[in-house]
This record gives sequence, C-alpha cells and structure tokens, in this order.
Amino acid sequence: MAASERRAFAHKINRTVAAEVRKQVSRERSGSPHSSRRSSSSLGVPLTEVIEPLDFEDVLLSRPPDVEPGPLRDLIEFPADDLELLKQPRECRTTESGVPEDGKLDAQVRAAVAMYSEDWVIVRRRYQHLSTAYSPVTTETQRERQKGLTCQVFEQDISGDERMGPEDTDDSQHCSGSPEDTPRSSGASSIFSLRNLAADSLLPALLERAAPEDVDRRNEALRRQHRAPALLTLYPAPDEDEAVERCSLPEPPREHFGQRILVKCLSLKFEIEIEPIFGTLALYDVREKKKISENFYFDLNSDSVKGLLRAHGTHPAISTLARSAIFSVTYPSPDIFLVVKLEKVLQQGDISECCEPYMVMKEADTAKNKEKLERLRLAAEQFCTRLGRYRMPFAWTAVHLANIVSSVGPQDRDSDSEGERRPTWAERRRRGPQDRGCSGDDACSFSSFRPATLTVTNFFKQEAERLSDEDLFKFLADMRRPSSLLRRLRPVTAQLKIDISPAPENLHFCLSPELLHVKPYPDPRGRPTKEVLEFPAREVYAPHTCYRNLLFVYPHSLNFSSRQGSVRNLAVRIQYMAGEDQSQALPVIFGKSSCSEFIREAFTPVVYHNKSPEFYEEFKLRLPACVTENHHLFFTFYHVSCQPRPGTALETPVGFTWIPLLQHGRLRTGPFCLPVSVDQPPPSYSVLTPDVALPGMRWVDGHKGVFSVELTAVSSVHPQDPHLDKFFTLVHVLEEGTFPFRLKETVLSEATVEQELRASLATLRLASPEPLVAFSHHVLDKLVHLVVRPPIIGGQIVNLGRGAFEAMAHVASLVHRSLEAVQDCRGHCPLLAAYVHYAFRLPGGDLSLPDGVPPATVQAATLARGSGRPTSLYLTRSKSISSSNPDLAVVPGSVDDEVSRILATKLLHEELALQWVVSGSAVREVALQHAWFFFQLMIKSMELHLLLNQRLDTPRKLRFPGRFLDDIAALVASVGLEVITRVHKDMELAERLNASLAFFISDLLSIADRGYIFSLVRAHYKQVATRLQSAPNPTALLTLRMDFTRILCSHEHYVTLNLPCSPLSPPASPSPSVSSTTSQSSTFSSQAPDPKVTSMFELSGPFRQQHFLSGLLLTELALALDPEAEGASLLHKKAISAVHSLLCSHDVDSRYTEPTVKAKVAELYLPLLSLARDTLPRLHGFAEGSGQRSRLASMLDSDTEGEGDIGGTINPSVAMAIAGGPLAPGSRASISQGPSAAARSGCPLSAESSRTLLVCVLWVLKNAEPALLQRWAADLALPQLGRLLDLLYLCLAAFEYKGKRAFERINSLTFKKSLDMKARLEEAILGTIGARQEMVRRSRERSSSGNQENVRWRKSVTHWRQTSDRVDKTKDEMEHEALVDGNLATEASLVVLDMLEIIVQTVMLSEARESILSAVLKVVLYSLGSAQSALFLQHGLATQRALVSKFPELLFEEDTELCADLCLRLLRHCGSRISTIRIHASASLYLLMRQNFEIGHNFARVKMLVTMSLSSLVGTTQNFSEEHLRRSLKTILTYAEEDIGLRDSTFAEQVQDLMFNLHMILTDTVKMKEHQEDPEMLMDLMYRIARGYQGSPDLRLTWLQNMAGKHAELGNHAEAAQCMVHAAALVAEYLALLEDSRHLPVGCVSFQNVSSNVLEESAISDDILSPDEEGFCSGKNFTELGLVGLLEQAAAYFTMGGLYEAVNEVYKNLIPILEAHRDYKKLAAVHGKLQDAFTKIMHQSSGWERVFGTYFRVGFYGARFGDLDEQEFVYKEPSITKLAEISHRLEEFYTERFGDDVVEIIKDSNPVDKSKLDPQKAYIQITYVEPHFDTYELKDRVTYFDRNYGLRAFLFCTPFTPDGRAHGELAEQHKRKTLLSTEHAFPYIKTRIRVCHREETVLTPVEVAIEDMQKKTRELAFATEQDPPDAKMLQMVLQGSVGPTVNQGPLEVAQVFLAEIPEDPKLFRHHNKLRLCFKDFCKKCEDALRKNKALIGPDQKEYHRELERHYSRLREALQPLLTQRLPQLLAPSSTSLRNSLNRSSFRKADL
Repeated sequence: MAASERRAFAHKINRTVAAEVRKQVSRERSGSPHSSRRSSSSLGVPLTEVIEPLDFEDVLLSRPPDVEPGPLRDLIEFPADDLELLKQPRECRTTESGVPEDGKLDAQVRAAVAMYSEDWVIVRRRYQHLSTAYSPVTTETQRERQKGLTCQVFEQDISGDERMGPEDTDDSQHCSGSPEDTPRSSGASSIFSLRNLAADSLLPALLERAAPEDVDRRNEALRRQHRAPALLTLYPAPDEDEAVERCSLPEPPREHFGQRILVKCLSLKFEIEIEPIFGTLALYDVREKKKISENFYFDLNSDSVKGLLRAHGTHPAISTLARSAIFSVTYPSPDIFLVVKLEKVLQQGDISECCEPYMVMKEADTAKNKEKLERLRLAAEQFCTRLGRYRMPFAWTAVHLANIVSSVGPQDRDSDSEGERRPTWAERRRRGPQDRGCSGDDACSFSSFRPATLTVTNFFKQEAERLSDEDLFKFLADMRRPSSLLRRLRPVTAQLKIDISPAPENLHFCLSPELLHVKPYPDPRGRPTKEVLEFPAREVYAPHTCYRNLLFVYPHSLNFSSRQGSVRNLAVRIQYMAGEDQSQALPVIFGKSSCSEFIREAFTPVVYHNKSPEFYEEFKLRLPACVTENHHLFFTFYHVSCQPRPGTALETPVGFTWIPLLQHGRLRTGPFCLPVSVDQPPPSYSVLTPDVALPGMRWVDGHKGVFSVELTAVSSVHPQDPHLDKFFTLVHVLEEGTFPFRLKETVLSEATVEQELRASLATLRLASPEPLVAFSHHVLDKLVHLVVRPPIIGGQIVNLGRGAFEAMAHVASLVHRSLEAVQDCRGHCPLLAAYVHYAFRLPGGDLSLPDGVPPATVQAATLARGSGRPTSLYLTRSKSISSSNPDLAVVPGSVDDEVSRILATKLLHEELALQWVVSGSAVREVALQHAWFFFQLMIKSMELHLLLNQRLDTPRKLRFPGRFLDDIAALVASVGLEVITRVHKDMELAERLNASLAFFISDLLSIADRGYIFSLVRAHYKQVATRLQSAPNPTALLTLRMDFTRILCSHEHYVTLNLPCSPLSPPASPSPSVSSTTSQSSTFSSQAPDPKVTSMFELSGPFRQQHFLSGLLLTELALALDPEAEGASLLHKKAISAVHSLLCSHDVDSRYTEPTVKAKVAELYLPLLSLARDTLPRLHGFAEGSGQRSRLASMLDSDTEGEGDIGGTINPSVAMAIAGGPLAPGSRASISQGPSAAARSGCPLSAESSRTLLVCVLWVLKNAEPALLQRWAADLALPQLGRLLDLLYLCLAAFEYKGKRAFERINSLTFKKSLDMKARLEEAILGTIGARQEMVRRSRERSSSGNQENVRWRKSVTHWRQTSDRVDKTKDEMEHEALVDGNLATEASLVVLDMLEIIVQTVMLSEARESILSAVLKVVLYSLGSAQSALFLQHGLATQRALVSKFPELLFEEDTELCADLCLRLLRHCGSRISTIRIHASASLYLLMRQNFEIGHNFARVKMLVTMSLSSLVGTTQNFSEEHLRRSLKTILTYAEEDIGLRDSTFAEQVQDLMFNLHMILTDTVKMKEHQEDPEMLMDLMYRIARGYQGSPDLRLTWLQNMAGKHAELGNHAEAAQCMVHAAALVAEYLALLEDSRHLPVGCVSFQNVSSNVLEESAISDDILSPDEEGFCSGKNFTELGLVGLLEQAAAYFTMGGLYEAVNEVYKNLIPILEAHRDYKKLAAVHGKLQDAFTKIMHQSSGWERVFGTYFRVGFYGARFGDLDEQEFVYKEPSITKLAEISHRLEEFYTERFGDDVVEIIKDSNPVDKSKLDPQKAYIQITYVEPHFDTYELKDRVTYFDRNYGLRAFLFCTPFTPDGRAHGELAEQHKRKTLLSTEHAFPYIKTRIRVCHREETVLTPVEVAIEDMQKKTRELAFATEQDPPDAKMLQMVLQGSVGPTVNQGPLEVAQVFLAEIPEDPKLFRHHNKLRLCFKDFCKKCEDALRKNKALIGPDQKEYHRELERHYSRLREALQPLLTQRLPQLLAPSSTSLRNSLNRSSFRKADL
C-alpha cells in the first residue's frame, strides 16, 4: 500500500508542475485579439526574442475566408483529407501463406500467426510528400525539371563558335594570319560602299511618338512572355550537407537474406557407371568452425541407374528433383567452403573396398575390364534391391568459394567501400547488419562476381573413423595449405560440373526452405530451385516477418562398444511422434532427393562393421504449429545385415531412446547425450526423459549416455530465450485467464501473477539481443497492449504503465545497440522506425479497422460527421477524465464488466507522455537516447486515436485533454533543456535530440492546436536564448536552433501555418514599429510611409507575429547576417541554405503554381529584401573590387560624408573605370561607402553564400505582387533606395553568363584565379585598396572562413559552384550546364529589369528623381554591358529607350559619362552577330541621336561619343565583327531617311556624315584585324591611329588606353605603363590649358623624368583645341580625378613590370594632387606602395632579380613585306630571350602569312646587298644588340635600372677577314662595330622602334688584339678583387691566362703583333698601346697568383706551383717582346673620335 501511495504522491507533484507550466504557457499566449493589441510593446520585441504568436485556431475562426474556393482558399486551412489510414497488405514472398490452418492453436502460436498475417497499418499524411523532408530538391530532380528549357542565344557563344575566343589566341596560331580570310590585297582596306549594303529590318512603330504609359505597358507585356516559370530550377540544388530535415519512409520489414549465390549441379560422371550415387551440398565456414547452411540434396543419376532402386522408390515429388540451390551468406569471408559429399547404397565391405574400383578402373580400359565391370554391376544390382533404403558414406570434396569469387574477378565491381559512397539505407537494410562482418581482410563480396562453371575432378574417399564435422574442419583447414596432406592421397576420379553465379533478383521456379512456391512461379511442373536456409556464422539482427517453424536434428555419435551381440552395421531411425503408437509418427521429415516431399521416418548412413560410428547426417523437420507435452522424437537403432543369410532378418532393432520436445512449455533444443534402452519403452514414457530410470528396463552401458545428438530450431514462434519465453507466457496467461498456471517449478495464482509480470518486465533487458530483435515486434506489441489495456486480475485493474514504459525504453535501446551499424542519416534504427510506421497499431477489436474495408471507404468513414459511436465512450472522453490516471481503480462488481473494460482502456500517447515526464533518471536517460522513437510512437497513437474515433472533425482545441497538453509542454521543456545542457558534453546526442524534438513539434502541428504548439516553440526559443548569454560556444547552440527552425519550416503546410492570406494588422497604439521609425522619411511620398506596407517588408512585430514560422526563419537569417555574429561563415551558409531550400520547394510545389498564390507565398519572404540590402557591404563582390561596393547608395546618400573614396561610378570595364565622376576642380570627393564602418567590419559572405542569398532575393522580386513592391519602393528613404539599386546591380553581376567556353575549362579554379587577378589589378589601379590592406584582408578571409568550414570552404573559391565537383564532365553535361546557366542569367536579368521599371514608375513624382534615375540608368547600362542573351537585350534596350525618351535631360544635361557609356554599349551591340540584338541596338542608337538633336539642333555630343566609342571598341574587342557593324550603320541611315518628322532639318545629313566617318574608322580596323596575330604590327597600327587622333584628345586617349590594355594582355607591363603616362600627360596638358593650379602637373614637361618620349603629347595647343567646345575633352578622364586614376594605373603597371624607380617618379606628380584634396586615406596607400617599391629596390639591388629586356635588331628585305621593306627596327623582347627564340617566332609567323619556302632568315649580321636577293622571297635579318652608353653617360647611369631605362643607342659587332670568312688567323682578324640609334627611347608605348641612324666602325687586327687583351686584364682584375673572394673563379681565369695550351692565347697574340716593329709609323701608336696592355696583364697575373696562394689549401699547393711555373715561362717569353723600343711615337691624330671608341677609325659608314 505504501508503495502505491508513494506512487500517487509522485504523480501529484508532477501534476502540479505540469499545471503550472500550462498556466504559464496560456498566460504567454494572448488570450484574445484585444489583449495582443494592448501589449503593443511586445511588437517592438528585439530580434533576439521570439514574439508571442497569434492564437492560430482563433484567427482562423474569427476571420472567415473572403476568397472564392480555389488555390488561394486552399492556403487558408489544412485540407480536409490531410490524414488518412491505409491498410497495406503485408508483402508475402510465396504464393501460399505458409501459416498453419490448424484450429486449436495455443496463445503463443495464435499471436505469431496473427502477427505474420495481418496487414500493415499506416497513417499517411497525404501531402507530406510535398515537404522538403520527403521530396528534396536535388541535383537529379533539378536536372529532370530543367528538361525542355529553351536555349538562350548569347553573343559570346556564337562568336566562340565562329572563331577562337580571346582566351585561346595561342592555340589559334596555326590558322592563317587573320582569323577570317579577308583578301589581303590593298583592296581589302578600300571603303566598301555603305550605300550598297543591306540593312537589318526596322522596328515597327519605332518612329511613331506614342505616350510613355503605352510604351511601358507594351514593354511590360512583352517582358512577361516566354519567362521561366521557376527561377530556382535554374540554380544549383540546395546543399545536401545542410539538409537536416531530410527523412525517408522506412522500408517495410522484410525477411533477412545475405548475399545470395546460385549453385547449379550439372553432371556427375565417374570412370565407371555401375550404381546410383547421391550428393549433398552445404556451406562451411572454417574460421567460425560452423556449418553455415542446411544441406541441399541432389541426384544426378541417369534414369537407367535410378531404375535399380525401383523396389524402394515411391513416385518422387517434384520438389525433391531440384538440381540447383540458392545459398545465402550474410557474413562473406575468405574461409567459406562449398562441401560436396557423396553417398551410395549400402553394400558389403568397408568404404575403402567399395571405392577401390572407382580408383583403379579407367573409362579407357572398358573393353579390357568388361568382365570385372559386369560382376560389379550385378553385385550393385543385388545390393540395391535388398539394401536400397540404406546409404553408406562414399567420398567428399570441397570448393573454396573465395577463389571463385576472386579468380573469376569481380563483375566490374565498384570499389564501393563505405568511405566513398554510403549505401542508401534501403540497400543497407537489404544487405542487413552483416556489413560489419565484411570489413578489413574479410572484404570479399559474393554479390557481384562473374559466373563460373567448375569441373571438380578429385574426390577424397570418406574414412570411417573421421566422419564428424570436427574432422571435416581439420581437412578443410589443411586443404588451404600449399603442402596439403590430402594431395598425397589417391583420389577418386570423377567429374562433377557445377555452375556458381550470383543469384538473380527474381528467379523463377524457386522453393522456400519450407518448400513453398516463391513468386514468380509460372508453372508448378517446372524443375524447381531450392532456397537453402542459412545458419549465419554470427548473430543476425532482423525481426521475423513470416511464419517459420523448423527443427534440425544432428545425430553426432553412438557408442555400442559395450553392447553384447551382433551390433556392427548400425543405422539410426528417427521419427517425430505425436503419441506413443507407431501410427502416430507424423510425416514432418523433409525428404532428400528423388523421394517423397515429407516422410515419417529417416535413417542415418551406415558405417560398415563399426560399433561406435560417427554421423554427419542432418534431419530437417517441420514442427507442427501446436507442440504438446506428448510430442517427442523417437530414435530406433538397427543392426543391418549386409549379406543375405537365411533366417536372419534384414534389420534388427538393438536399442531405443527419445527426446520429449516440450519442457515447462518451452521447446527443448541444444545438445543431448542420451542413454539407450535395450527394450521397447513402457507406456506413457513420452512425458518423461530417458534420463529417468524406469523400472524393469535394461539400458546399454548401465544407463550411461551413449547417443550424442543435437537439436536446433529455426522458429519465428518459439523465442528460445528464457526471459522472452517467460514474458510471453505470462502475458498469454493473463489474456486467457487460465489460473492456476504452472511456470517452470512454480505454480502461479492470481495473487502472485502481478508480481511475476512486473519482475518479468524488469528482466526483459537481460534477454539476449538476437532473439530480442527477432521478436521485437511481438515484444513491443505486448508492451503497448499492457499500457493501453492494463490486465484485470481478480477484478482489479493492474496499472503496469511505468514498468511497461521502462521495458519499452530498454527494448528500444537494446535493439538500437544491436543494429548500431545500420542507422539512417538521423541516427534512427531502421527496424524501430519500420515498426512504428508499419506494424504499430492500437490494440483491441473495437479500435481496429473493420476487416476488408478498402482504405478509401475507411477514409470516408473517418471524415464523416458524428457517426454513431458508443455514448459511454464519448462521455468519458468529453468529460476529459484523463484515461491515464493511475489511481483510477474500479471496485469489482460495482460496474458491469463492459464499462470496466472501457474505463481500463487507456490512450497510449497520454500514458507515454505521462510516464516519460515522471520517469526516474536512469529510464529518462535511456528514453532520451531514443526520444525519436517515443515521439513517433506518440504521434502515430494520436493520429490513430483521431482517425479511429472519428475525431478529425472536432475543433483542434478540443481534440486532446488539457492534462495531456500539459504533459506535452513539460516534456518539450525538459527535452529542450537536455538539448541545451548537453550541447557541450555530447554534441551528437544534442543534435539528435534537437532534430527529434523539432520533428515531434512539426508532427504535432498536423494534429493538435497549432497556436498552443507555437507557444511551445516560443518557450523553447526562450530557453535557448537564456542559455546563449552564458554559453561558452554559442555557435553550436545557434547551429542547433537553426536546424530546429529548418525542420519546423519543412512542414508540408508551412505556407498555411504562416497565415498567408490574412492581412497584417499593424499595431493600433500610437507607438510606431521599430522599423518604421528607423526608416527615415520616405523618398517620394509627402505623407509618412504606410506602416502596413513597411511592416510587411521588415521583420516587424506584426510580421513575426502573424507569419510565425517564416518570421523565425528570417530572424535566424538576420541574426546570422548580423556583423557581430560569431562563427559567421558557417551560420551564413546554414541560414541561407534553409531559405533557399524552402523557396526551391515552393517552386516545385504544384499547390503554388498560380501567380496569385505564388505572390501570397512570396509575401512571407518580403523582409528578405531589406535584409539583403543591409548586408550588401559584406556580400561577395562579383562585379568588381570591393572599392566599388556601394557606389549607388552613396551617390544618393546626400547626408553622409564618407572617407573620401575618390570615384563615384560602378563600371566593370577597367578602361572606363579609371576612377570617375566629374568633380569641380579642387573640391573634395564626398562619396560615402554606404553604411557605417561597423556594419562592414563583419565577416564577409563567401561567393557561394552571397550568390544563394541573391537568388533568393530575385525569387521574392519575381514572385511578389508588383503593386506591393511599388508601394514599398515609394516608402524607401533615399540611401535605402540606393542600396536597393546596388543590390540589383550585384544580382546582375553574380548571375552573369559565363559562356560555354567557361564550362569547358578543365578546371574551374584556374578560371577563378584569373578573374581574381583581374579584380586585384583593378583594385590596385583604382587605388581602392592598398597592397598591405589587401594582404590583411586575405588573411582575415582565410582565418574567418577557414577554421570553421575546414576543407569544405574551398568550394566557395569558385565563383559559381559546379553542379557536381567532378572535373571531367562529358560534352553533353557541359552543354546542359551552359544552357541552364544561360537561362538563369536571362531570368535573373529580367527580374532585375522588372524591378527597375517598378522603381522608375515610383520615382516619376519625386523631388530627388535625377540622382535616382541616373543610378537606375547605371544599373541598366551595366546590364547592357555584361554578357546577356538576345532575349534579355531586346527587353533591356526597350527599357533603355523608354528611359531616355522619358528623361532626356538625364543624358544630355547631367552627366556626360552616362551618355558615353551608353554609346559604347549600343555600338557594341550594333556589331553583334545576332540580328535581333542588332535591330534593337541600332534603333536605340538612332533614337539617341534624334533625342540629342531635338534638344539642341545638333548632336555633337553623341557624335563625339559615338566616334570615341567606336575607337574604343575597335581597339579592345578581339572578336569584333565589322561587317555586322556596317549593317547596323546602314540600318541607322535607313531610319534617318524614313523619319518623316525630321525631313526638313539637317538631321539626316548629319547622320549620314557621322555614318561615313564611322565607316572610315572601321575600314582602318580591317587592317588591324589582318595583323591580329602580329603584336608588333598591331601595335604599330594602333599607334598610327592614335597619332592620327592627335587633334582629338578624347580619341587619342581612348587609343592610348586600348594600347595599354593590349600590352597588359601580352604581359608588356612597362609599355602599358608608358601608355598610361602618355595618357596622363595628355590630360595634364588639357588641364593646364583650362586653369593654372599649383598642385597640378604643368603639362607634359612634368613627366619628363618618367619618360623622355612624353613630350610628344604637347601637341595640344590653343589653336587646335578650344576647351569649351561642346563635346570636346568631355570624358571623365579629363578631370583631376581622371588624372589621378591614370597615374595610379601607370604606377600599378610599373610595379607589375618591376620598374620601381619609375613608380616613384609617377607618384611625385600624384602626391601634390592628393595633398591638395586632403585625401589622407589615398596618401597613406600611396606612401605604403612607395615603401614597398623602395624596399624591393633594396632587396634586388644587383638587378639580376629584375629582368628588364633583351634587344634585337630586325631588318626586313623583300617586296613581300610591303611597308616594312628595307626597314630596320630594334625589338624589345622579354629578358633572357635567346636569338633562336625570336628568330623561330618571326620565321614561323611570316611563314604562316606568306606560305612555306618564302621566308628566309639571314644568318649573319653583315650588310645586306639587296641586288643579290631573290625578289620572290622575304628575308629577315636578326642580330642581338646591347644597349650602348658613352663614357660620360656611365657617370650618371649608376644602377642596373639606369642602364636599362631610356635607351636609344645599341651596338653590335661583326667579326670578318678580308677574304670574306668570319674568323681567321690573328693577323687578318678584323671586326666591324655598328652603332644604331632609335627614334624613341625604350621603353616606349610600343615594343619595336625604327632605327633612325646607323654608324659603323672597322677595327684592324691589332686594334682587335688590344680590345681582347684589355678584356682579359679586366677579367683578371675583377676575379682578384672580388669580395668575398671566389677561389674557383680565380683559378679558372688564371688557367685561361697563363696556361700553356691556350690557342690564340696571350703569348700567341704577343708573338704575332709585337715580334717586329711595324713599318707603317701610323701603327706605332697601336703597337705601343698593345705593349702597355701586356705589361698591365702581367702585373694583374702576378696579383692574381699572390691572391690564389693565400686562398688555397694544402691539397692545391702542387697545382699552384704548376701555375707559377707556367707564369714564369710566359713572362720569360714575353720579356724580349715587351722591351723593344719604338723609333718614335706619332703625335696624336686629329680625327675626332666618338668617346665611346677611343681610337681613330679607318672608315665611318654613316647611314
């Protein structure tokens, strides 16, 4: 009693807690709509707190739907048929059920039969498949939906097909010089007549002047056509890694199979055929020492041989004729053998004698042994007739399966190891838990190998003493050894052919181990294949799903050695007896081969003359369904007499024994050692065991155990585990109510049974795992039954709730642990999941479905209104008496039994919740580990309760009693708390619990009061928020909370749960919402913004309250994107991925296809727009360097003073982006960087996250109601609108089409790198970021994103993630990717265009419209400039035309730069290869001119800009098509001619002039195209064009920039820098004309230090240019800012070229300007760069680290070269270019141009005689030249840089002899020195410069000798004075100087020139000079020897002495030559010498 009181007390305590929780929850929920209005402060709830949700059910009741029935109406409430109950027939493999039909079954069997035959009961949520959890959007499903996309046409793809793209210029050198074969005659460059060209078709109605509104309407209608319905289908599928909500329905429970092998026995042939032979197959595992399959018996005898047994044979059943078998192996291992045993009919003689003929006789000798054979046949016939029913062992062999599997090789086996691809859980489920077994060395798979046919030839004869399994295992182990003993034995030769292959899936004609027909079984007469039952080597954990009840009997041995009498040939007969009479032997023994299917008795084989035989036999029995106490196995032992003797019987019984099969109600199995009685046992023996000594019986060997036998049962009826047996027995006793009952030794009465049952529940956890898992469905069903229907004992209800709950928890835990290896992705045990989903049902007849009712009618019944249900039942429910009250005991007899039965029925979900809440800590821990299981059980129980009691039409608030909801609240709170507290101890468990809780709540939303559930969610969030403040690692908690939210939002009715259709109610109180107060005043409307609209677009109180789930999700996103958030990059990815995945699911959801419905859905995500807008600064910069991040916002943000980032434009092309925005000279740039610095400091988003966020933004813009967007845009403040435009701009950049070529890149990473480099260069040029900051930023990026995301972070390195990470894609895949990418780019751009149109319509009335419109136009221009499809461009250009016609002042009064940009874009599109683009572009360009003309009667500005644009276009675009542009020019002409409105003006004439002018420029470019492959010639042409524009500074500047771009592309950074310096000088000249500013450079002169060539730019003077003329110098570069940009770009190029000294010179001009602007940020950057430059100069002082250039003289000879004939150039090549390289390059290039055998390279450098050359050929002479400096210059040119910069003079030397050879004897060796001067100094704006002056000097032999000696002396001096000294170098120089063997060495020189005094007095001077040189040389040699002596070690002393000896010899030889005196020295000659050649010269050749 005390115990029960205590229990009640505990419950009470708990109840009070639960009641408190409920009160609190209901307090937190607003009771009525009014109260929520009152507490308006709650609507200003910060994002970190969850707002109080609306009472969902009340809202639905209080706001009747005002919509017509239809898709919109469906959004309001869940569909009526949301839940349905299905009965799914259990899959049965066999055509018969196999379940026993017998009438009288005991409870245990009845329960089993019921369980194996009843259908699955499934509660289906009809729409669940629409949830992201069940039908995820994956790459495969995306690809499926992408089918049928229209292919978008892109300019770059078309041009890519027509010619090599820009990236592949190198590869295209094999094609002819110009990619298109235009004729190269001079005619090519003659002007085509424009008049004769055909124009493109004109746009209809273009020239009509329609009202702007009509134009807009028409444009919009056109834009709506041909749009992609689902945007996200075009974007890569959401990341699978993040999909925490993913689940799949469990597979229904199925019978377990291992890997299946099909073995077919084809033939068995012996050398002699005399008698029938019978075979047996079975599998054995040597390592486990276990037989792992039952026997398969086969009979391959011919009919004639079978005929010998006619006397004994009944008609054989077809099932016994099988010759093929399917073996199942759960644990494949290399130790498995297929053992074949052969038997024959018993005959006289032992085994060896009987085998002898088979071993001796050969088939070949048949004729010889004819008589012998006859005798043998005769004997065999006699034995068959007499002993046909007995067998004897004969021979055996074994096949090692591993050899077959491996030697035959896998059937292209995939290396599908766990590491590479986790099998789906369906696969793992089929393969079962055994996967653990085949790991490591066991990795041997039987499921996939090539089928093999084996012929086994060697059999081993059986040995009578070694027949047992132990002996067999020894033999098998021995067989694997190389020196096997078995090999030495003489074999029985035979041929057994068998086929082994993996078993096919659905084999026909299969029999199960019970001999039932497995489907498909087409014809019962077909020869069957048998499935052989497996005895797995280790435990297999799988539940039983079908009825199986087999018993195997294994006689092992018999010992009759002490038995007297004739007992030698012993056979054992086995019978299954149902009683003691012989007639009661049941036919349950399975027949073997060629016999009846079932037999009543069977014998073991006989071992001849053996008193204690061993047996290997296996008997298989079918156990009857009901085994009773009388059933037993009866064994009779016979002596068989082999010889027919008169008077002796064939068989004599010599002993008896038996085994009773039941003991205490349990099946007896296991090993037995039985005594054998000599006499027949007495009556009633069967209830006793033979161990009992019965009176009057004689026993063999004095009642000792002499017969050893083993019984094994394979049964899905008998658990064979004491704990399970006891539990089932007790439960069945209670069900039957048969008391008293005997359990083992005790007798149970009603009084003691409860205690036993409780004990049994507690000991269930001790059951062994294998049977527990096998019977898990039974156990769980019984436990549920005990909870729901507590047993009534003695009229008293026994409440077993707690015990049963604990047992359930432990069972679940045990099952889970056994199956740990096969959990699904969420850590659930598939077996338990399948139990809940399929097998679990509420017990009791009245609650189950009426049998045979099809599901459809059932569902109708469940939905019928108030169907007749028992009132008593209804009353107990409606009074809300908790049926879980444990203290509700019914006094017996007070109520009739029926009522007590009803009262005793409890509801499982209520009981589970209660027990869980009150459970003790140990059980609670177990329950938590498997919380998901209990949650799912509760949910299914609740669903069944609602369905079966037809309560689905009850209002949700009344469906479940309050106490149950309290328990749920308490449960959610406690599990939530566990998640929070365990997150740091056991993250894995926390994750699992978190997910389970989220799924539970999500499931509750489908069945319970949704408002209440939302309040539970809120309570949980509060718990988390409280913990977050103190958490050591908040990221982990936030991650869990995000997962929680994501799972909640994956509900299939997510949209409905957000109340999409009821309008937001803004707070009634005067306090406005947070967001609206911060949003400043509206931009456009004079009145305050509409709070309703504003709150829809912000995460405002009303929004979060009404759209509760969506609010949670977006709040998570907002918090993750918060710059202060920790662990940001991980959270960014998670939060963005969650939103993305939801939007994807909306896109594919059939319920939301209608646009009106989609718009409602989009309303749930409107705050995403504001969120992304505020995150803008941290999004990845797709368009450009980060410096240009928020330019538009800043342009519009008039109040903010930024840090003065110079530049105010967003323009991606570097040529145009050289820092823009016209500033009044001297004024400061006040352009802000958008939000405050703090906002930008947060962690930047990776490219992938940014792109996904942007695609979500586009989704909202695409699907939201346009009118709503317009109202919102109207309410935005100016800076916010600017940021919105920035966002749109970024969207365009992020989804720009990459082109097919990009997809063909082998590695997308390299592509990314090049893009990155480009972006970095731009940043360097734009000066927006210093190199140091860049490094810091990079390292930050790395550290912030690197750590958390580890390796996965690298994915975000690519700009776009490839749909799969494989690199080698097929061509089709790449085509498909490009197709999808093109569609995405088009759709994204069109969405942006739609939004821009909305903004323009909003802006019409605003005051600040100019700034906004110019920002809008910039976005439009960017869209027109990026890679776009033809479809988009026609809409984009239409929008642009509308904009210009509505606001012409935008272009013509405000900012010239916009107009310039527009002209460039339009011209580029006029040259498109796609006609639609051309048509629209030429229309736009024509209207632009007309507009400009109408404003001012001339269109000088447009003229100027178009001309500039054309130049720019021609210069920079490689694959530019002039013929298409010509067509467009003609089209524009046609428009002008047809424009009636302007007939009378000069307009048409001006257009015509302009067109012809453009045509001329185009023609110039034809020539350029011709030289596209010849960089030098191309540069010359560009140079020439630039020179031609000397009088038009804008165009000259454009061309200089074109040249710079081209140089940079070719890697000539120094030349690119020079172009920029020239451009800067040009601008400086212009600015100097305008005004005199101290801080500006004074024109070109200021740049002289950078380059002496720059004075060319001073050509601008007042007479050429009047600065004020309209259209002149109007570009953004002709401003101070422009100058700054050019100088910075020059400095960046100089830095890249390693010319750091020049960087300094450039900055000298830049710094004063920055100082005047007080731009300290830039100054800091500049000085940082200067510091870097000077540091590099210091580190690379020797100069070898910097390589400047190598120079060659190239001369062209031959008429083929045209202009180049007889021209000489100096070429600058990259340093360390060898002569061979440039020679090869030029030869190859010109050969390709002129054809083979035309080009010849002149190998020498002698002067070329033109007359000797072949006029048909082209000659090139190439000579290496060195820069030359006069002596006076060398004083100034100190550093390596000085000697490589500003070079004009070059020298080369040519040796020759008078007879024409290059080299000869010393006395005749002359040398020619040639000095070349160039027109300009290197480096210049091109890489080759013409030679303008040439001077030659010839040296006489003696002068050559003087030069050589001076050079040698210098080398010696250098080696001697080197510091630190280099001994090796010194010795090399010395050896070369004093060594005796040196040819033409110093001695020989002296002997030739100094031996005799010259006759010519003019030569005295040279003679003397040479003598002095030798003296100096000797002195230096001496110094060098002295130095060497000091340096050498002892080992080199000998060498040194040798050198000294050589030197003294040399000095002695020279002595007489040097001491001669000359007659007299001549006076100095008066010839004027160049100081570089200190000598007179014989001849000066002047050119």
